[in-house]
Amino acid sequence: MPVIDKKIIEVGEPQRGDVMVFRYPSDPNVNYIKRVVGLPGDTVRYTADKHLFVNGESIAEQLVGSEPGTLGSAELYKEKLGVAEHLIRKEMSRYRATPDHTWTVPAGHYFMMGDNRDNSNDSRYWDDPSIPKDLLGMVPDKNIVGKAFAVWMSWPEPKLSHLPNFSRVGLIK
Repeated sequence: MPVIDKKIIEVGEPQRGDVMVFRYPSDPNVNYIKRVVGLPGDTVRYTADKHLFVNGESIAEQLVGSEPGTLGSAELYKEKLGVAEHLIRKEMSRYRATPDHTWTVPAGHYFMMGDNRDNSNDSRYWDDPSIPKDLLGMVPDKNIVGKAFAVWMSWPEPKLSHLPNFSRVGLIK
């Protein structure tokens, strides 16, 4: 129960591909929501050409097409992580990530990525001098709040000039 910060029913460990709510490691008062990419013991690699590898295996993705209204600058892909098949978004001219970086997920931690791959504050970018270098970007198990299952309200871009709306209400895949 995220509202009261108590575990009521044990539902198991996060699985690769699950969308999880968790407390941001640098500020546990802030809840984040991202997809689990790396499990304890995994090696995660994100290449300069925007491909994801887990334990040396390329994660399958299939081009769906250009995102409507982006004139080809953003493409949508169908990706399969574990049993979860979902859409990811890549901005083809944006390179925010350190090219060809690799992370090893320590025991009791998870590596999280957003489905909007080039515009997501996720495990690839977190930097906090108070966190040991080998744990940077990792979400400790104790920070996991629960599995997300639905979108209720969303906030269209640019956020400061729009009000939240209910245009994306639905279950999370």
